[in-house]
Amino acid sequence: MEHVEQLPTVETAKKLGILPEEFEQIKQILGRTPNFTELSIFSVMWSEHCSYKNSIVWLKTLPRDSDRMLAKAGEENAGLVDIGDGLACSFKIESHNHPSALEPYQGAATGVGGINRDIFTMGARPIAQLNSLRFGDPKLAKTKWLVKGVVKGIGDYGNAFGIPTVGGEVFFDECYNTNPLVNAFSAGIVEAGKVAKAISYGVGNPVFIVGSATGKDGIGGASFASEDISEKSTEKLPAVQVGDPFMEKLLLEATLEIIETGYVVGIQDMGAAGIICSTSEMSAKGEHGMIIDLDKVPTRQTNMKGWEILLSESQERMLVVVEKGKEEDIKQIFDKWDLHCAQIGEVVEGGSLHFFQHGELIADVPAHDLVLGGGAPQYRREYREPAYYQEFKKFDINNVSDVDGEEIGKVAKHLLSHPNIASKKWVYEQYDSTVGTANRTTNRPSDAGVVRIRDVKRPHYQKSIAMTVDCNARYVNADPFIGAQIAVAEAARNLVCTGAEPLAVTNNLNFGNPYVPEVYWQFVNAVQGMGKACLKFNTPVTGGNVSFYNQSSDDGPVFPTPTIGMIGLIEKPENQTSLDFKNEGDLIYLVGQSQNDIASSEYLYSYRGVKASPAPAFDLDEEYSLQVAINQLIEKQLVKSVHDVSDGGLFVTLAESALPNGVGFEVATMEGYRKDAFLFGESQSRVVISVSPDKQAEFQKVLGGELKTVHALLGKVTSGGFVVDGQEVISTAEAKDLYDNSLGRLMS
Repeated sequence: MEHVEQLPTVETAKKLGILPEEFEQIKQILGRTPNFTELSIFSVMWSEHCSYKNSIVWLKTLPRDSDRMLAKAGEENAGLVDIGDGLACSFKIESHNHPSALEPYQGAATGVGGINRDIFTMGARPIAQLNSLRFGDPKLAKTKWLVKGVVKGIGDYGNAFGIPTVGGEVFFDECYNTNPLVNAFSAGIVEAGKVAKAISYGVGNPVFIVGSATGKDGIGGASFASEDISEKSTEKLPAVQVGDPFMEKLLLEATLEIIETGYVVGIQDMGAAGIICSTSEMSAKGEHGMIIDLDKVPTRQTNMKGWEILLSESQERMLVVVEKGKEEDIKQIFDKWDLHCAQIGEVVEGGSLHFFQHGELIADVPAHDLVLGGGAPQYRREYREPAYYQEFKKFDINNVSDVDGEEIGKVAKHLLSHPNIASKKWVYEQYDSTVGTANRTTNRPSDAGVVRIRDVKRPHYQKSIAMTVDCNARYVNADPFIGAQIAVAEAARNLVCTGAEPLAVTNNLNFGNPYVPEVYWQFVNAVQGMGKACLKFNTPVTGGNVSFYNQSSDDGPVFPTPTIGMIGLIEKPENQTSLDFKNEGDLIYLVGQSQNDIASSEYLYSYRGVKASPAPAFDLDEEYSLQVAINQLIEKQLVKSVHDVSDGGLFVTLAESALPNGVGFEVATMEGYRKDAFLFGESQSRVVISVSPDKQAEFQKVLGGELKTVHALLGKVTSGGFVVDGQEVISTAEAKDLYDNSLGRLMS
């Protein structure tokens, strides 16, 4: 053991984010007091970011099984589901919130890099990415700086790496002023029999580090992500990693090539906590140990300390265990791609990790005790209902005046220009959505992104993957149990409206400090709501990410934001359905039951200024029945367009369907409803469908007869102008200008 004058104390442990009782636990595990390097290892591996110590007991309650699941939730680099024909889809979502709050460009860029590495480490070639972004008040200079940096970081990295960004969401609220949320999603395709695993076994098998050299960027990033943002956070800029998309592109090709050889025993991306995370997780899973010589790790700086090398989160690196005797085959491939490929150790018996530097043993730690599901602590934190929850329930719609004919136009303009509703064109035009030429929604706008699966062995292969990211955090804040169900339901609804069968979920759970009982209550209820909805839609959770500590002393916690990433399968190209109205004279139907409800709507929140109200009206069984009905209508080819009613309510849905082709609509409000609730309320389980007049009879027969689904004829598609109850509310041209350009104007 290295000669250290003074071993760490409980005070040292606290500074590293380790609780006094955890320090005692570490001493018991080792049978001695750890040295500083060992304590640093435990500090990152037992951080919330790596160990999920405050969330895992609840995450285990989520549904994790279906006929299509090919990897156990959370046990591989990403989720994996069977899509038939010998193919599988690998997909995952992860956050890069804290780094993006300090250095938005690199924070977002490395988030994109990291999530794509999780996909191709499985042996899957990434085909598409999405992102879910949350920012503070868009009028603030700081918010504009964050938005511009994050969007440019995502665009520059993704565009250079060559994977299309096919969708996403952007939401603004003051609760995100200090803590933006940057959640990145990626999906890829792999042959089901060629999946690489994150495991290590086979005594004597060599251990390689491949890709980029190791530097001091990102040291302590996992610990940094496990604490509140404060004024002192800027001192932790080294905890923000620096990305290189061109290096990642080379690493992608080299990785897929070495996996193709069949010589790879196990491979893992070096994300949070770097070398120590990969060595410990792979070893623990394979029930073996490793001897690692840190002097053999290619470094960017001279004289890096052992703990710095172990904890660095430098990007574009992998840990690979290969079959003994195949070292030269692997090195030749990395030489061809001009990448580092250094053997730094080998697999040994037992479960311990032995790290050497300058010939000295500087750390000796048991892999099992470092990892999630092993010896890492698991906690059930205290939780209690926040006082605001019951206050929100006291909301009475009768205390809000309804809109009259003239005010409908005023609300319409407010919503169409609001940054939460208006087109995110200013954002997505900075992303390459057509690279790879597989995006099927470039000229066919729809509720989910759709990417055709390319299969070189079957050039005429017709299946597509649909994907979406969804969460209305305002709903979740109002009622975490119902709000999280709505997030899952909306994701499934978006896929179904696009013609896809929902398959599975990856989630990114963004919350405040778990040691605050009211925050933990939000977390527990959101997980339970999510679980209930995932069971209903048969969309098991394949894994994801928990991001706690999204709060600051100034702004408090962010809205609880459990972002749902969901994928679906479109079996036949003719089932792909877009949201745009096609022809003048087509009939417009509302399918699903409207409610006299304006709770938590953008209209109530930002136009009326009422921030305390419950989640919108929602019934899980009703939602499921609606989705079955939509699926049937699409399968029978009875619809011209399908678009779900969500943020902004029915009027915004109609506008979004009219604008792509520059058409208009004439609709009538229904008796028995307040006009504001009918037009701008956000009660769930409603879809707007356009139908050709010659299909009307069959359409009504299917809905009214076989399915008994509530539906109403609203009106028809026109050549221009948005007309409600015989009065033009806004012209198509003005609506298009407000919708397309408001966000860009705000940012400039």
